[in-house]
Amino acid sequence: MKYLIVGNCAAGVNAAIEIRKRDNNGEITILSDENFPAYWRCLISYYLAGVKTKDDLVMYPESFYKDMNINVLLNKRAVKIDTGNKKVVCADGTEFSYDRLLIATGGRPKLPEIKGVETNGVFCFRSIQDARRILEIVKSGGNKAVLLGGGLIGLKATYGLKKRGLDVTLVVKSSQILSQIVDKTAAGIVQSHLEKNGVKIKLGLDASEINGNGRVRSIKLEDGSELPADIIIIGKGVSSNLEIAQGTGLKTNLGIIVNSYLETNLPGIYAAGDVAETKDLLTGISTINALWTAAVEQGKIAGANMAGDGIEYEGSMAMNSAEFFDLPLISFGITRPKPGEGYEEIIKPGPESETYKKIVLKDNKLVGAILVRKIENAGIYLALARKKVDVSRIKDILGEDSFNFSKVAHLLDIPENYIREIATSHNLSAEK
Repeated sequence: MKYLIVGNCAAGVNAAIEIRKRDNNGEITILSDENFPAYWRCLISYYLAGVKTKDDLVMYPESFYKDMNINVLLNKRAVKIDTGNKKVVCADGTEFSYDRLLIATGGRPKLPEIKGVETNGVFCFRSIQDARRILEIVKSGGNKAVLLGGGLIGLKATYGLKKRGLDVTLVVKSSQILSQIVDKTAAGIVQSHLEKNGVKIKLGLDASEINGNGRVRSIKLEDGSELPADIIIIGKGVSSNLEIAQGTGLKTNLGIIVNSYLETNLPGIYAAGDVAETKDLLTGISTINALWTAAVEQGKIAGANMAGDGIEYEGSMAMNSAEFFDLPLISFGITRPKPGEGYEEIIKPGPESETYKKIVLKDNKLVGAILVRKIENAGIYLALARKKVDVSRIKDILGEDSFNFSKVAHLLDIPENYIREIATSHNLSAEK
């Protein structure tokens, strides 16, 4: 059996591992369009900051793949799938045949239509190569950076460059930062903390033009103001990398549409990670939750099913975890519910500075949460949401700091290891 995986990150690597657990003899090949081994993409801001080295980011040493008999080919950009002959064609003309194929091509940054966006010194922040190129300018003396976008991508890049000592300005079109994942209160806390650490933030503005003669010199904003810049980073979100699916007969929408087994409409072809459109665990709506943990889980299930298992994927839940200058933040699920739709909010501003907790319920089930600074119970909240537990019996203590996993497990008759497993799989704490 020939297993071919297009994409060498969270979904692709974990799929290969699960295949090998079930098939000792099958031929497993991973095609990567990057020239660097599989790495923890979620940690590139720490590499940019100088907190971690590039070696720290590598997921597994070369010996791991050798021992697992997994063939990883770098600098192999797949551009076409010949579904009739079961072959994948790469940009350099090489072809690879398959019996089972996994598409794990991930997402790609969205670029705004701004004059000068192709100027040298304008970057996205998606890969280790992006970080390397940014650092080249930093090391050559560049000391002024402008970040476009108030989401996690923009904020993580902001953190990295500020840690390097740069003058950093964050330009956000929305009226708040992190508008897709937290409410105004939490956003205000994070914004204030960033400003205390020297980050300049401009809300309600967007860029209109990037200026430079061969290299970035400044960026003009909608209000006519102009900011000097040696580096401009665009963090305007990502979209699924669907190019390889074109002309194949694969059904696509936001991403490649898959069934509950992560198989596409073409038998033997699977998709996982940021390119796969799956069900949201809470809403049941088809979507893409571009999360590292979701990509890992999908990769594992897709790999297992490619090797003959029949594991169903329950769905993913929007979840975000970050830390900015020692201020941790976690949010998941529905965090900004619309009035009049039956949601209930439990809000607990903490006694400590920059501490905030918000729990969102609907029909006595936990459907979302925001935790700023005190994040110790995040694993419990996530487990309750994923299991869709009726929390009416513990509603009064949900927001308390004394809320702990042992008490919840006892009161709700939930197996103690369940919460721990959910928390561990999402790198969250399940207890205080």
